[in-house]
Amino acid sequence: MKITKRFNRVVKPLKPVNCADPKPPITKIKPNLKQKSKTKPTTIKQKSHLHPLESKPTLLLEKTPILGPEFYQIDALDLAPRLLGKYLRRDDVVLQITEVEAYRSNDSACHARVGVTPRTAPLFGTGGHAYVYLCYGLHTMLNVVADKEGIGSAVLIRSCAPVAGLETIKARRGLDTEKPVLLTGPGKVGQALGISKDWSGHALFTPGGLEVLDGPEVAEIVVGKRVGIDYAMAEDVNALWRFAIAGSPWISAPKNTLSLMSS
Repeated sequence: MKITKRFNRVVKPLKPVNCADPKPPITKIKPNLKQKSKTKPTTIKQKSHLHPLESKPTLLLEKTPILGPEFYQIDALDLAPRLLGKYLRRDDVVLQITEVEAYRSNDSACHARVGVTPRTAPLFGTGGHAYVYLCYGLHTMLNVVADKEGIGSAVLIRSCAPVAGLETIKARRGLDTEKPVLLTGPGKVGQALGISKDWSGHALFTPGGLEVLDGPEVAEIVVGKRVGIDYAMAEDVNALWRFAIAGSPWISAPKNTLSLMSS
């Protein structure tokens, strides 16, 4: 398969990003003096680097288009950074994608290495479909299939930020918090969306069910080595194919391995 020119196997980081501080700066929001209700809203106002939907996010998202199948017909290394900032929607839950990992067909860390099986068949489908599997028999991992049919590449959704449906997210996660621990990790994302392996092969560009909506382009991206692939070949372990929104608190560990991506 022709290697994309957009990203080399090892991307040279421009400069390191200090992610050691677990307490990112918080934007102060002026209280609404007319608000009398003490009920917590189910929508989180995100920080500026997450491109918030301002007020009435549900209404605005109704006008946000679902990404068409052509959006996904590219190499996984090109698709991965383009998915950052886009929205995942299922029922009343809306998440913004903040961290991803690319997996290519010639990649020893990709499930395509075992060929087409009942489990991996969706991975070899047309770009824009979901590839869902269980990790350690516990965690539901959502991947977005990339490229043309038969290629066998995808992008793993590692972390997200909540946009709408916060109470549903908390209930599904069994965790009453609004901190990043709620959605920083691929298994947490799958749990928050309430999906199972039955969603593998689902078309993400069709209305209803699980959808990917368009979103703003991200200003800065950090890159690093992928997580948990020590079994792969050294060149694939060292490939900087993990992408995240720079400055976002909604990124999984480890953060100190991420650096700004050179343009």
